[in-house]
Formats: sequence, structure tokens, C-alpha cells
Amino acid sequence: MEIWPGSAYPLGATFDGTGTNFALFSEVAEKIELCLFDETGGGPMTETRVELTEVDAFVWHAYLPRVQPGQRYGYRVHGPWDIDAGHRCNPNKLLLDPYAKATAGEIEWDQSIFSYTFGDEDSRNDEDSAAHMTMGVVVNPFYDWEGDRRLNYPLNESVIYEAHVKGMTQLHPDVPEDIRGTYAGLAHPAVTEHLSKLGVTAIELMPVHQFVQDSTLLNKGLRNYWGYNTLGFFAPHADYSAAARTPQGMGQQVQEFKSLVKAMHAAGIEVILDVVYNHTAEGNHLGPMLSMRGIDNAAYYRLVEDDRKFYMDYTGTGNSLNVGNPHALQLIMDSLRYWVTEMHVDGFRFDLASTLAREFYEVDRLAAFFELVQQDPVVSQVKLIAEPWDIGPGGYQVGGFPPQWTEWNGAYRDTVRDFWRGEPSLGEFASRVAGSSDLYETSGRRPVASINFVTAHDGFTLRDLVSYDEKHNEANGEDSNDGENHNRSWNHGVEGPTDHPEIQAFRAREQRNVLATLLLSQGVPMLLHGDEMGRTQDGNNNTYAQDSTIAWMDWEDVDKPLTDFTSTVIKLRRDHPTFRRKRFFTGNAVRTAVAGGEGDRLNDIVWLHLDGRPMEDQDWTNGNEAIGMYLNGQGIAGKDARGQSITDDHFLLYFNADGPAQVTLPPEEYAAAWDVVIDTGGNPDDDPTVSAGGTIHMEHRSLVVLIEHSEPEAEPDHSVAASVAAQSRGKGD
Repeated sequence: MEIWPGSAYPLGATFDGTGTNFALFSEVAEKIELCLFDETGGGPMTETRVELTEVDAFVWHAYLPRVQPGQRYGYRVHGPWDIDAGHRCNPNKLLLDPYAKATAGEIEWDQSIFSYTFGDEDSRNDEDSAAHMTMGVVVNPFYDWEGDRRLNYPLNESVIYEAHVKGMTQLHPDVPEDIRGTYAGLAHPAVTEHLSKLGVTAIELMPVHQFVQDSTLLNKGLRNYWGYNTLGFFAPHADYSAAARTPQGMGQQVQEFKSLVKAMHAAGIEVILDVVYNHTAEGNHLGPMLSMRGIDNAAYYRLVEDDRKFYMDYTGTGNSLNVGNPHALQLIMDSLRYWVTEMHVDGFRFDLASTLAREFYEVDRLAAFFELVQQDPVVSQVKLIAEPWDIGPGGYQVGGFPPQWTEWNGAYRDTVRDFWRGEPSLGEFASRVAGSSDLYETSGRRPVASINFVTAHDGFTLRDLVSYDEKHNEANGEDSNDGENHNRSWNHGVEGPTDHPEIQAFRAREQRNVLATLLLSQGVPMLLHGDEMGRTQDGNNNTYAQDSTIAWMDWEDVDKPLTDFTSTVIKLRRDHPTFRRKRFFTGNAVRTAVAGGEGDRLNDIVWLHLDGRPMEDQDWTNGNEAIGMYLNGQGIAGKDARGQSITDDHFLLYFNADGPAQVTLPPEEYAAAWDVVIDTGGNPDDDPTVSAGGTIHMEHRSLVVLIEHSEPEAEPDHSVAASVAAQSRGKGD
């Protein structure tokens, strides 16, 4: 075999149109062999070993001019075996390239993939693991993007839809069977059209980096469905690729994923990836040797200082990536840049992001990872979303990330759930709906720092949130000991499905309440896939192991009125900048415009009693369970793309977590008359226009939105109210 010296950069296997450059970092290695695997005549795999003799700055490299895309490969690393010092080199173990851009084959849980013999954790096992390993695949990087580019929607105009590649399409009747559950299936027009009609601007995909199926789950007949067990930070998960399922499609998952991104962009939808850089699938000191553990264990993983046999674990998965090491940081940054530049993704949601801020042991906003992101000309320009917690000390960091970042706002989730189940804290609720300035403003951040959500993959779906008091995780095989116990849910009198029409109607109204609250709050709303359709997981709040109908979207059982309601409220948000402000409310007075003239000066936001009076300081703690919110359309700070000041209509929103109520609208200085555009109680009047000081009826636990009445320029659009009326007569549970 012809072997040239090659280059130390870029790391990984890089095909240039003629041959392939291979480069692998290891500071501890004494010798590295590149292993090429081929099938001959349908027989067993043959292995060809190529010693990498060129080393620059601890990067071992070679260029093989005849190696083409589709070539399977791995590495064997010779070096010290001293587990007490944190070194675990063993050339009998085939190792996956951390920079592999595609993979072939799944891990087989054989004794040989472990570095020790079962029953003796301090022993050294020298069985060859190659026959049971996932291998890297050389890929063709060339692809016709046809002019595709990132969409770069402003955050304040974004509506995010969290989704699972397989779960969204596995049961879709309009997606061809051979591509269901794949990137190609997700790119099908039946899916992109649903998202476009719904009005979302971004799909946030649960992990698509190559991940490992846990042996503990496989032994139970279950599978890792969520994918938070990464092995390859550059490779699209092969099992989600229709093309990669065939021998001739080896490595084609890269092209298929690119086609998915291109299709989403063509539909006007950004693609955000849920990424897991906090740990890997190699687990703790008893885990398998698959990749970085055998390449340079002490460089890639955070080890216990006074006993380097063991791993620091801030994630609950056995290990934590060593973000205090420049080579581990390089791996993360190279991966992020690759997905932006080569895959055209629009942003990332970082799982357990607090772990990435532990350069030493405490979470630090000035950690090297944040500094690298801040100065990176590529990564700094995409959407960066943190899950701002981990399980380590001081790990809960909602509101604590740097200004460039946005965060999943767990405080928003908890507060909105509590409000609508009848345990409101009005002050807390008001703060969350208004953008959580108490969490973000003092650090110079804006409302878009808050990714607002009420449901996500981890927990109940929206329908289950209003249908179950307790989790029902029996199918997970852990006697329901897994999953969150404190769900802030309410079954409305019956646990699970019911034929009782009043409970059905109540649950349907509660789902509308939550969706309208979420979509009309300041910040960036995130929907859980299927919530708009009434998706249920039968009360399972931890479907991490449910690659089954429990977790998949059922496209035949769709709550269409709820879907229509959701899309209409998203349209209301999109049409009115009042609901997607770029800056926090100031509490300062701005002049209103009433009946075409100059009105009185009112604050940009006013909190109201149901009798029309403004809230006073003492009113926030008097046990009220209902509140009104006036949004002054003249008080929107900022300018549009043409440099014009942004103005909008005035709005009134009433949130009633109590019994039926009569609401008196505020006096004329707010607006002369109002039109009801949303009433989740399903009571739109034939003439929904109400004069200042007039009254409207609110049902028990309902939400009403009114817009200032305007005439004669245009009649108000009552489509939202009509949709709610249809929903109230439709399917509930």
C-alpha cells in the first residue's frame, strides 16, 4: 500500500477527491496503527494495518492516495497501561476515530470490548474487539447545496419545535414505509408542510450524533430512544439513515442528513441540534473501551485527582469530558464548526451545559469553553441554547450563562404548570410571562435569553400533563422508579383516559390555556412535538427507552381543533411584535393612540385586576388566582429593518386560574373598545367588540385575549376565536 506522510490537520479522515488523509491526536501513545477493513468475496472482514510514523504536536498522521469513500477504518493505540495513573492504552482494542464523519455497524456487547475481565476490574483483557466494534467510514464531503444557506431568523421571531427524527415519522401514513424513521422521512413534504402550516420557524432535533445502544436496555428488550449516549461527535446516527441501511449506502447518512437540512431550509425552517458534549458512551471505569478511553484517557476525560482510576461524573452517566484540556476543547469546537459549515445547521441546544462550564470544579461563566465560543467567527453566529444545569454541586444555573447564550427556562416551565393547575404565584407568573427579567436583565441580556417551554422530551406531554397525577413508567422495566416524581400535573378528577364529557372539555381547555400562555409570553417559545396534536405517552414521563408506539407520534389520532388553535395563536404572535419584544418592559409611560388621536400616557405594561383597576404592590400576595395584562403597542422599543420605530396594536390578556368570573375592561384611556380574539373557554360572542369599561365573561380556568378595536380601515380577524369555538366542540381526550 502506498503511504505518504500526510498532514496533522484536519483531524479525522479527510477525502480530497483523490485519496484520504488520516490524523489522530494522542499525547500518550507510543505507536498508532490505522486499521483498514474490507470484505473479500462475501467472506469475513480482512484487516490491513498501517503504522502512522509521522507525528506533529502529538497528532499522528498519514495520507493514503488510494483510499476512497466507503472505506471502513479504526485505530489501535500502543502506549502505557497504568489505570492508577489514568492511562488505559491497549492495542488489542479497535478504537473509533473521535473525528469519524460516518460509522458502520453497531456495538456488540461482547467481553472483548471491555479493557478488563468481568469480575476483576483491575485486570487487563487482551481479547481483540474488532469483530464487535462500530467502525469509522471515509465519506465523500462533496455535495450540491444548490445555493442553500442558514436562515438566520432573529431569536425574537423564532418558534422552536422539539422533535425526534424517528418518532415524528415512524407512523406517518403519507411517508413511504422504506424511509419512515429516517432523515429522508423527516424531509418528506408531508412533514415539512405540517411544520410550515403550524408556523414554527425551527425544528430542534433530539440527538443525531452517533450514539450507542446501552446493554442494560438491550437485555430488557428495550432500546436507547432519546440518544443521549454519544460515541461520535461528527457522525450522523446511522440508524436514522435510509441509505445507510444498504451495503452500497455505507457512509451515505452524511448526504441524507444534508438533504434533510436543505429540505427544511427550503420550507423556511431552521435546524437546531440537541448535542451531548458533556459525556460519552464509554461510561465509568467499568464501561467499554470504544474510542477516547484507549486513545488518550487522561486528556479526553476528567479523572478524580487523587485516584485517577475513577472518573468525575457531573452528568449521572459515568464520565465527564475534560473541558480543562485544550485537545478535548478542540474536539468540541471542531465538531460544532463542522456541523455549521459542512452540514448547514442553524444552532445547538447543549445538553447539561453546566458541565461544559466546569473548567475546574465549579460552574464558571468565564470558562475556556465560553471564551472559545465567544471568539469563534462561525460558532458564535448561530443559535446557542443551554440546558443550564447538571447534577454536580451548583449545577442549576438558570440565568447564569453568558450574554451570548439562551437557556431552557426551567423556572418558566414550573411556574406556568403551577398556575394552570391551581397553585399560582402571581408575581412569579407575571415575571415569567413578561420575559423573566429577574433572571436575565441584570446581566445585560434580553427576553430572548429565555427559551420558554412547559413540556419537553423529558417529562409528560401536554395532553398527559392534564390527564395524569402520577407517572406511569411500568414499560421501562424499572418498577416506575425512574422519571420525575414532582410533575406539577393534574388529572382533573380521573387518572388517564376518560369518556366523561365535562372532564374531556376541561382538559381540552387546559391544553389551550398552556399553549396560548406559552406562545404569547415574551421570550422564545418551544413546543414539544405532537403537543399541538394531543399526543399522549400513556402517562410515561421518561420515554428514554421507549422506541415504540408509546413515544412515536400517532398521525391517525390527531386533535385537529387543537392543531388549528395552535397554528392560529402562532400566527397571532407572528403578526404582532407586541408578543415578541426585543427588549424588556421598562415600566415607563408612553403615549397611547386612541381612536386615531393622541391618548393618555400609560406604561408599556400594566397589570390589572379583573375589575379594571391596576394592581398595587400589596395585591401580589393577596391570594388572587387571576390577573390581567395590558400591553401598550406604542411602547415597543426598537426599530424595524427600515429604521422605523416599531409600533403595534394594544392588547389585553386575562389569565384566570380560578372559577367563572366577570371581567370589567379598563377605562377609555387604554382604548375605546376591544375585540376578543382568543377565548379558551369557547365563548366568542356574535359581536365580540366590547367598549371600554364593559364586561366579558370568563369560564373557570380560561384565558382571554383582546385587541384594540379598529375601524373603519379593517374589520377584526375573528379566526382565532372561531377556531377556539370549534375546538370547544371538538375532541378533548
